[in-house]
Amino acid sequence: MDEPVYSIFDIKRYSINDGPGIRITFFFKGCPLSCVWCHNPEGMSRKQTRMYTVSKCIMCGACVQVCPAKALGFGRVHGAAGGGIQWDPDLCTMCGKCAEACPTRAVEMASKPYTPKEIYAEIQKEKPFFEASGGGVTFSGGEPLYQGEKILQLLDYIGSAAVRDGFTLHRTLDTTLYAPAGLVREAVPRCELFMVDIKHMDSRMHRHWCGVPNEPILDNLRMIASMGAEYIVRIPYIIGVNAAPANIASTGRYLSSLKHMPMYVELLPYHDIGKSKHSRMGTVYNPESEHMSSPSTADMEEAAEILKKYGVPSRF
Repeated sequence: MDEPVYSIFDIKRYSINDGPGIRITFFFKGCPLSCVWCHNPEGMSRKQTRMYTVSKCIMCGACVQVCPAKALGFGRVHGAAGGGIQWDPDLCTMCGKCAEACPTRAVEMASKPYTPKEIYAEIQKEKPFFEASGGGVTFSGGEPLYQGEKILQLLDYIGSAAVRDGFTLHRTLDTTLYAPAGLVREAVPRCELFMVDIKHMDSRMHRHWCGVPNEPILDNLRMIASMGAEYIVRIPYIIGVNAAPANIASTGRYLSSLKHMPMYVELLPYHDIGKSKHSRMGTVYNPESEHMSSPSTADMEEAAEILKKYGVPSRF
């Protein structure tokens, strides 16, 4: 059987926000959601993504010369005032030769293939930090469960390899839980922590903002709670989207109804970091110009107080 290959668009080392202790986080390509505010739009598609930073480009033409598809040429790009190299996505084959030739890394390909052995080799480099801090590895994205059975194979592989090498590896899935129930059920005994997003309690609004309904997410969360899994809930808190007392109260009621409550809810204030990434991808952030803004400290405190009424601990 061929060794599975995973498309990774980023590796974050020394992370302290993706689970307990100091961690290494792998970001997988592909996500079934299409959140308007997505921080990692380069992770949405399973396909390779080309990113171009006009401000880094010195117009040397190296990329134009090596492009076998003739998809690049001199001229303005994406309407940027500073000009740049013109890219024709219809001709581009995503071979990556332009990125290899670029001396300033103005052109980058957003993902790289990794085998389980290669992923574990990166994990091993961080072992001293895990042992000192109680950290481990986090699989994020995109959506790690979008890998299907391959994510289970990877969790098994790195867990067994760590035991073989004399240490216990803490494995976390940072997930939307928008996945087949059977896959989620199989993942529970293979990881030590889930970090689960709840973006909106109203399914119609969830579909509006994220492209899919929320019933599978809430059903899967109820299931992992009934199985005794350890989990943290994350809420990207956004004025104009979900930062309303009624929505937070609905979230509190739902979480308090579960057999096993989350360790805590993490309220994450909105920011538009995805905007610059869309610019580099040649796509448009928030194309419908939906109203989205950051909550105030008072807004966050109000949400925390509402959750507290339902016995749900939170932090921000």
